[in-house]
Amino acid sequence: MDDLVTARLVLHPLTVSEAEQVVAGEAGSGARWASGYPTDGDVSAARRFLSTCANSGDPQPFGSYEIRRRADGQVIGGADFHGPADDNGSVTIGYGLVPSARGKGYASEALRALLLFARTRGVTCVKGDADLGNIASQHVMMAAGMLPAGEDERVRYFEIAWGVEPHV
Repeated sequence: MDDLVTARLVLHPLTVSEAEQVVAGEAGSGARWASGYPTDGDVSAARRFLSTCANSGDPQPFGSYEIRRRADGQVIGGADFHGPADDNGSVTIGYGLVPSARGKGYASEALRALLLFARTRGVTCVKGDADLGNIASQHVMMAAGMLPAGEDERVRYFEIAWGVEPHV
């Protein structure tokens, strides 16, 4: 699968080998990891991706992605679909950035690209969540067009839904 390219980012679909490197915390040859990468969230997402690959095959295009800055090629975070669309056409997404890359609009840019990507592949609803105290992540989802969809004692839920396919 090809990389998704935005104005400032490259969203690179992880391979099994790259996901294994993330879990091990050891960059492969040629990898350019920003300081702080991978985060605990990146390792968790890579483990989920590897488990899915082992149990049911590569979920791409609904797998895990490295978020790379186009300017210097550094991996500054990750985003992932938590698996292919369910029977209702819904997917769940997560994302995260290293601390030095936060507050620059990268997460919103990556999320907008993945929302459009999902929509053009027939997904009708994308869901996400953020801890109640993680106001920055809540702002990222709202900036990308997702709307609050409830909360519990720990998490606020967001989603975006479409009724018809976009014309691409």
